[in-house]
Amino acid sequence: QVVLPLLESDLLEIMQAVTNESLSPDMVKFSDGCAACVIMASRGYPESYAKGYEITMQGDVMDRTYVAGAKLDGGRLVTSGGRVLGVTNVAPTLEEALKKSYDDVKKIDFEGATYRHDIGAKALAARR
Repeated sequence: QVVLPLLESDLLEIMQAVTNESLSPDMVKFSDGCAACVIMASRGYPESYAKGYEITMQGDVMDRTYVAGAKLDGGRLVTSGGRVLGVTNVAPTLEEALKKSYDDVKKIDFEGATYRHDIGAKALAARR
């Protein structure tokens, strides 16, 4: 089993330091833990899917959501692509990170929303 540490430092700052040849070891910090991302897609993706459905989010889930296939339309966030968004959480274990991401997915709604229910299953099985 391969466990990779999570990058804690700002990747942009690291890349700029590499470009400027000013990177020092203390600029690159890692943390323990695991991350899990669940992608929410439009029904029909990757073939054919409808667009323009309003996306609603409860609570602070937006803080952990990366929007991709969506746009602002009249002040509303609406779907505009197949892979609409990714919900990502970090926790001490993969099990906890997955649970948090799946809990957050339930706080997001748009017509035709779909997502896989087996994200992380192979990694969890390999650990047993």
